[in-house]
Amino acid sequence: MSIAPRPPIPSFIPENAPFTVEQRTWLNGLFAGLFGLQESITPLSPAEAARLVPGLIDLPAPEADDAPWHDPAMALADRMTLAAGKPLPRRMMAAMAQQDCGQCGYNCKDYAAKLFDKSETRLTLCVPGGKDTARMLKQLYAELEPATAPVAEAPAAPRAAAPAGRSRDNPVYATFLSRRRLNKPGSEKETWHIEIDLRDSGLDFEVGDSFGIFPANEPSLVEGVIAALGAPPDFPIGDRTLREVLSDGVSLSPAPDMLFQLISYITGGERKAKAKALAEGKDPDGDAGTLDVLAALHKFPGIRPDPEAVIECLDALQPRVYSISSSPKMAADRVALTVDAVRYEVDKRMRFGVCSTFLGSRVAPGDRLRVYVQKAHGFALPADPAKPVIMIGPGTGIAPFRAFLQERQAVKAPGRNWLFFGHQHRDLDFFYEEELTAMRAAGLLTRLTLAWSRDAGEKIYVQHRMREVGRDLWSWMNDGAYIYVCGDALRMAKDVEAALIEIVAQHGGVSPADARDFVVDLKSKGRYQADVY
Repeated sequence: MSIAPRPPIPSFIPENAPFTVEQRTWLNGLFAGLFGLQESITPLSPAEAARLVPGLIDLPAPEADDAPWHDPAMALADRMTLAAGKPLPRRMMAAMAQQDCGQCGYNCKDYAAKLFDKSETRLTLCVPGGKDTARMLKQLYAELEPATAPVAEAPAAPRAAAPAGRSRDNPVYATFLSRRRLNKPGSEKETWHIEIDLRDSGLDFEVGDSFGIFPANEPSLVEGVIAALGAPPDFPIGDRTLREVLSDGVSLSPAPDMLFQLISYITGGERKAKAKALAEGKDPDGDAGTLDVLAALHKFPGIRPDPEAVIECLDALQPRVYSISSSPKMAADRVALTVDAVRYEVDKRMRFGVCSTFLGSRVAPGDRLRVYVQKAHGFALPADPAKPVIMIGPGTGIAPFRAFLQERQAVKAPGRNWLFFGHQHRDLDFFYEEELTAMRAAGLLTRLTLAWSRDAGEKIYVQHRMREVGRDLWSWMNDGAYIYVCGDALRMAKDVEAALIEIVAQHGGVSPADARDFVVDLKSKGRYQADVY
């Protein structure tokens, strides 16, 4: 019996080793599996393995592809404890933020695999993981080749270019159209409905996809850094000026370890010791978590580092990715986003979410933006439009579900739709109220369940409402409903899943352990999907 041709796999066995070609192929496949790369090959059957390498068939099978640390609500230290002793690619995966958000250009597992095979060398792409993830990846990457471990932001290894507008590495231009405030006056939040014109971009999209945008830093922050450096704004950095590079080329928050390392080289005494400690991830003054680049320079007044050296220490400014909140069947030539503008004060200075305030106030209608479409990783409507759909999305988590509802309306999907939405105040923070009310009146939105956390003495969240209607939720699940969750990964998504497990246990008449297994089975079948951030 001949063996069918197999996809190429990594080579671990030297060609001069005392094995036949077929034996070497099998061993390379075995080691690829042990190192967490088994998804790239098709395993040999026991009969094939026994024929190729007699006696090795009794070796333990490669580890199952499970990742108990793949929980965005879990602390990094706990994730690394669970991954201890695992192959290096698995430990690299555990260092990621576990959101599979696509901001790095991959999902968490694929980013780890690319770092391991060195087709990707940038260690600072995980925006949600921030400095903690970058530090851990640097430590893990050093295990590959300790003498040649990369700096925090080494150039990426050459790779095939993605189609235009389909990757952070090959963005296209689109035109900013408009913004509309979704909160009423008096709200504690600032949330915007954003629309972007795609007509000249060549882009298309599907519901469930996300939209990547390359922002610019807040101008006052840029000017503050220039002043702190004591350098002219037109100081040449390559073929650009210092102001231009600080505006859209580098990240100004948080201050990276390499900046503190640079400062430790050009100062002395107690300040040198503090800078060195900060570069090592320590927190000598209890303020490390609040230090952006400007605050770091102010912390060490009087130093005048070379501007080019400072720029080399800073991480590249990363794109931000937002869930698309419109269906192309309603308007294929534009995309809508739902964005919370982040503003807060630290030490009497305002801090700004780099992309959220860029979209919420600084970009103007007609401005051109560098953008791309991030295809969804397992977040899509059921193939059968007759299936019921349960959507749980408080706050800006409503974004993909507005798109889902528009899509179901456009294709006249017969399946029932149930939306859980919540925020602080009904009168101030009921996003898309008129649209949802109209969908409810038209019968498209079968049920709309609302939760307002600041309208009464007791805080009410979507998971509380879920428990109140648990019997009906269980009935929908028995009817084959697909469940979708979008929103905060650290609290809401975890609380929603816990509530769902309780509902299955109570109304399904099973033990908590069996209820948990039931929810896991829903995930494995694609009937429980999450888009978290």
